[in-house]
Amino acid sequence: MNSLHKERVSEGNSNNASRRFKVQPFTLKYAFPRGISQAVTPYHFDPARQLNVLPNGRPAVSDPDLLLAVGTTTSTAGSATHFDD
Repeated sequence: MNSLHKERVSEGNSNNASRRFKVQPFTLKYAFPRGISQAVTPYHFDPARQLNVLPNGRPAVSDPDLLLAVGTTTSTAGSATHFDD
């Protein structure tokens, strides 16, 4: 039997004796994304410095108000390229 399927046995009606249903994790059933966010982040990734930087050139992590607003300044560079990992 496939691990994603589970057999459910019904009492009484033999036609329903071997129904199958898909088992999904809770989060996949109830937590759906609302679509792509239209938010624009006020920083961009600088590959030479391996940092997210603000338009004025300062590192994005140096702005506490920005960190409170966005929660993170994670880049998509990948940890293999970071010197401090």
